[in-house]
Amino acid sequence: MREFIYNSWNSVMDHNSNPLRHIPDLNTRHMIMQVLAWMWCIVFAILVGSWTAFGISAIGHLLLLGAIAITVGTFKVAEKTKWKFGTYHSYGRSRGYIIHHDKHGNPYKVYLDDNDPGGEHA
Repeated sequence: MREFIYNSWNSVMDHNSNPLRHIPDLNTRHMIMQVLAWMWCIVFAILVGSWTAFGISAIGHLLLLGAIAITVGTFKVAEKTKWKFGTYHSYGRSRGYIIHHDKHGNPYKVYLDDNDPGGEHA
């Protein structure tokens, strides 16, 4: 019974298992799930006969699906990003220069003044 409930839930709610998996764009999948959630909020409110129920249900669905989308998006970024979480992907002033790019996109070094402490100062 537990497996049946789990599989039933995933067949509807998991975008990798339901028919939305055929849509390659994650943002489009999320938007379609939002529209479906709003549709079910409206159906529930009509059945209950209360617009208050619609408001509560709509806000709940918006928060739930939004949080899921942000989580999945964060996981996708972590999966595809070349730099690692927990490390800062830039360099400090300790090396004595910063790298800028000219109008053609070519990098060049700009050496820093030894007397400049850096950061926000007057």
